[in-house]
Amino acid sequence: MSRARLFASLCGLVFLLNLARIIFAPLLDVIIAEFAIGEAAAGLLVTLAWVGSASPRLPTGWLLTKVPRHYVVISSGAILAAASAFAATAVSIHHLMVGAFLMGIASGVYFVSANPFLSELFPDRVGRVMGIHGAASQVAAVIAAPLVAVTLVVDWRLSLWLIAIGAAVVTFYTGLTAKRTELPQAGAEDKNFVAGALSEWRIIVTALVIVGAASFIWQGVFNFYDLYMQDSKELPREASGMMLTIVFAAGIPAFYFGGDLADRLPQVPYLLGVVGAFSVSLLVLTMVESFLGLILISSIIGFVIHALFPATDTFLLDTLPDSTRGSAYAVFSSMWMLTQSLGSYVLGVFVEAQYSYDMVFRTGAVFLVVLVVTLLILERTDRLPV
Repeated sequence: MSRARLFASLCGLVFLLNLARIIFAPLLDVIIAEFAIGEAAAGLLVTLAWVGSASPRLPTGWLLTKVPRHYVVISSGAILAAASAFAATAVSIHHLMVGAFLMGIASGVYFVSANPFLSELFPDRVGRVMGIHGAASQVAAVIAAPLVAVTLVVDWRLSLWLIAIGAAVVTFYTGLTAKRTELPQAGAEDKNFVAGALSEWRIIVTALVIVGAASFIWQGVFNFYDLYMQDSKELPREASGMMLTIVFAAGIPAFYFGGDLADRLPQVPYLLGVVGAFSVSLLVLTMVESFLGLILISSIIGFVIHALFPATDTFLLDTLPDSTRGSAYAVFSSMWMLTQSLGSYVLGVFVEAQYSYDMVFRTGAVFLVVLVVTLLILERTDRLPV
């Protein structure tokens, strides 16, 4: 029962940490008007939150070889509380960018420490636990746009203050629960960060090749999804916000069922199938014009892409041995997040250079199709380095 309570508290903490990464997407048009910036600067703001999420992952992986995982998890909540309060007091775009970066750091520290910790808390149900944990994270993405809409009645900064207060409360409860729980010692042998990561380079490289490009493209798509619906599909703001909410809402069952399927299906073919489905659905998105059609394709895109994340974590955490899990996962996670964090900025640059959203999305979709076909051939001929 104590492990179940700790798991519940971690689900609450991951909810707030993901909300901190997502909250800037529905705020972009308000921030653009507030600070008189362009799309590229707005994309950079979002990118900094994700670069922040990537930047502490290697140092955190090293820290996990010296400090128990639950101490690092708790520290991430404290960082989030302080960083969100700092961002809420922003008086310039540069101040806000620093705040977004620090909020991202909190999430990076958390995911590198919490995901291996959870896989060791429940070693017989890695996929299911990662799926439920991911679903809790995804609930934050669903409520981000409605939360922003409500807080805008008062002030857009209110959403950041709510994250700060919530993080302080949940972090305190998590610390109390961890003290009362018998914690696993599975990662005790993971004491050499560099050696542990190098010994698992094949798994790390394979996972990055399979999911890196898809997550890079997705970063740009979802952070500009609201603006895309307004500019390219000519939807009013309320309807465009609803489409973004649909994308994220579809992610809740995707995380749950995606994690369960990752426990049951051959992992590499499953990952490739998910990436391939995402590329096709993204291509279809650029061709759909009707309102009902946009609702349907947004649901499909949201379900498919969010199924990728528990599948990726399950592949890594279930495959890596106890002696290298924390170190190798930290290296993968750092490289993965750094790769995808650039997606929003790159998309913003192309859009500001007068390339249409549809053209950029189609190019990304075609690239993914080619990548998946190539990797399928390598997998069938046993030439993937797994």
